[in-house]
Amino acid sequence: MSNLSSFVKRIRDVMRNDAGINGDAQRIEQLAWMLFLKVYDAKEEDWEFEDEKYESIIPEELRWRNWGHTENQGDGLTGDKLLNFVNNKLFPKLKNLEISPDTPIRQSIVRTTFEDANNYMKDGVLLRQIANIIDELDFGSYEETHAFGEIYETILKELQSAGSAGEFYTPRAVTQFMAKMIKPQIGETMADFACGTGGFLSSWIKELEEVKEAKGSITNKESEKIYNSIYGIEKKQFPYMLCVTNMLLHGIDSPKVYHGNSLIYKLLDYTKKDAFDVILMNPPYGGSEKDDIKQNFPADLRSSETADLFMAVIMYRLKNDGRAAVIVPDGFLFGNDNAKNNLKKKLLTDFNLHTIVRLPGSVFSPYTSITTNILFFNNEEPAGKTWFYRVDIPSDRKHFSKTKPMELKHFDDCIGWWNKRKEITDSDGNPKAKCYTAKELIDSNYNFDVCGYPHEEEEILSVAETIQNYEEKRTKLNSDIDNLLVRITELHQKAQKGEL
Repeated sequence: MSNLSSFVKRIRDVMRNDAGINGDAQRIEQLAWMLFLKVYDAKEEDWEFEDEKYESIIPEELRWRNWGHTENQGDGLTGDKLLNFVNNKLFPKLKNLEISPDTPIRQSIVRTTFEDANNYMKDGVLLRQIANIIDELDFGSYEETHAFGEIYETILKELQSAGSAGEFYTPRAVTQFMAKMIKPQIGETMADFACGTGGFLSSWIKELEEVKEAKGSITNKESEKIYNSIYGIEKKQFPYMLCVTNMLLHGIDSPKVYHGNSLIYKLLDYTKKDAFDVILMNPPYGGSEKDDIKQNFPADLRSSETADLFMAVIMYRLKNDGRAAVIVPDGFLFGNDNAKNNLKKKLLTDFNLHTIVRLPGSVFSPYTSITTNILFFNNEEPAGKTWFYRVDIPSDRKHFSKTKPMELKHFDDCIGWWNKRKEITDSDGNPKAKCYTAKELIDSNYNFDVCGYPHEEEEILSVAETIQNYEEKRTKLNSDIDNLLVRITELHQKAQKGEL
């Protein structure tokens, strides 16, 4: 393809003329299933070359090469004829492909990918134009495949402005930072139980490839371990489809990525074989699960907040001596309901919660302005202390945005501090980096809201964000009041006993 950088624009320009495409979210979903078939077809060419007995799970006439490829359009397969083919042959058959527990992952992902996919386009001529643009991509070329991997990141990034679909994308700078700080090793396994479009999975693979380069040469067995090290599960169909394509582009032929809900399994049923060396996650937050889901959790960890339930899953599925890096909203730090306090107690007493990195509120802009944090903890004997570090907005801007997003370089100060930790106070006298003992955090009624931002950023919020913002503030205020009442009650009881 002559100009990869114009790929997204060309697709957008054509789709805008189709009456069936309603907004960015549908445009990207339409592009996603077509891209999947193109990428999968390129992979099948490799598999056929390696194994002459290879048989595609996709019926011959439905393979991209036999209808999507520019030179194999059949007898004028465009217009109404193409629409009829896609709507009445392609989708029904791919949605109902026969699979069994013995079906290889690289084949079963086809049906799973199409189970809830849709063809939104109503103009068959425009649909043919989109197929032709996609078909220009040459995945037989390593250079072009690598270059398109970067373009695909751009497509995923656009999810941030595609309505609610933005929830599936964690900024690349954040996933890279977390993967880098976790220090992956070849042979380790890594999981993301709400993997979205696969940002953490691809950042993990990238870090392992850097480890491989640093070693100079590795065995074929070690190389296989890199690409077999990931495990992902995603509840929603659309991001699952994007994730599988993302993994295929990263050279993972049989991605262990599954379509399902990680919360439907009983927590106490997990065994050692269900555990992983590393867990990297940005659990969904702000949502709630049904009562039957909550029953899968011990009474002390049941919560109406989705992020809390995922934190419990992470604790139960992290190997002994395993490492985790998890994004949580501010509400987790200062919230003091039963489940949150019990989770934070376990982090301090059953795990080694060694670092909490506080992120600026605009990191996930424009999807949300809610301030988030990264918890780094190991499944090992607690050290009895936790470091907090605040990442500040760079001096050349007031906040991050879609056009000026956070970049990995904005973590440079934090990375430099990481191995030479010391307490830092900013010019206003507020702590930027500080170490707290487990006892101090427990005595504060598990209030982890320290080393925060002294000045709030001025932002124009949507109605939904404003409501959520005020709910967060109300929760924090209620927490502060509860903590104060606890102290007053304790003083009153001591006074009655004559201890004051």
